[in-house]
Amino acid sequence: MLTIDPRQSLLLIVDFQSRLMPAIDQGTTAVRNARRLIDMAGLVDIPVIFTEQNAKGLGATVAELATTEARLIHKMTFDAVREREFLGAIPPDRHIVVAGCEAHVCVQQTVLGLIDAGRKIYVVRDALGSRRAEDKDTAIRRMERHGAEIVTTEMVVFEWLETAEHPRFREAIALIK
Repeated sequence: MLTIDPRQSLLLIVDFQSRLMPAIDQGTTAVRNARRLIDMAGLVDIPVIFTEQNAKGLGATVAELATTEARLIHKMTFDAVREREFLGAIPPDRHIVVAGCEAHVCVQQTVLGLIDAGRKIYVVRDALGSRRAEDKDTAIRRMERHGAEIVTTEMVVFEWLETAEHPRFREAIALIK
């Protein structure tokens, strides 16, 4: 299947942290779209995992993305796959939808690690951030070249819905308006 299968999906939110976000180009847009993805995941029962990089230095996840329905994995490595508990938290058959910061550091290294581990990855380009647009664009091209599918928030929403007859359709549409 070339579209994202909601029955096999997992949403990964990488390092949207309080001390990092003020420096992120278009950070407000990335946070807003990550919030939409989190809310949509809740509507269609898709598990969510958050990571936090060096939380003592970069702070906790921004308040706008707060949820009690997600697992949080603390890390010091840029590539979350290198953290012992990370891959074990993701069933091997899951298709991973990824949003986060910084696109060219932790997101890219984690995505490349997941691809190397044989996982199917969808990177949500409008829910990514870097301090410089050039770094984000370059990271997106590199991740795509290595096998990540590049998608947008709306693409994810509609692929998770699958049909206009979905019982949560109206709520989902409200998220993207």
